[in-house]
Amino acid sequence: MCTMIAQQVQIQGRGKNGPEWFEVREANVSYDHPYDRPLEHALNIDFVNEAQGPSARVAVELSIEGARNLVKTIEAVLAQADERGVLEDIRVAAAIR
Repeated sequence: MCTMIAQQVQIQGRGKNGPEWFEVREANVSYDHPYDRPLEHALNIDFVNEAQGPSARVAVELSIEGARNLVKTIEAVLAQADERGVLEDIRVAAAIR
């Protein structure tokens, strides 16, 4: 049975699909049937830029345990960066990349 559980969040980032990087503007998060994982349900995340069409997409399908571990790890890394005083969103000049 489909759960129909889905939410979209606006984000800022970059994603890679093939040889090219693209701007990521949204993440679609759902708990439903995965496309490729051999699970009945999974946490599915699509990092997308809807303005660039369907090729601007990176999809991830995670088990429940994997999704929870990822959330904990993201929170731990951000907390560690904050504790060290390096948690910031500063744009770097394109020339430096």
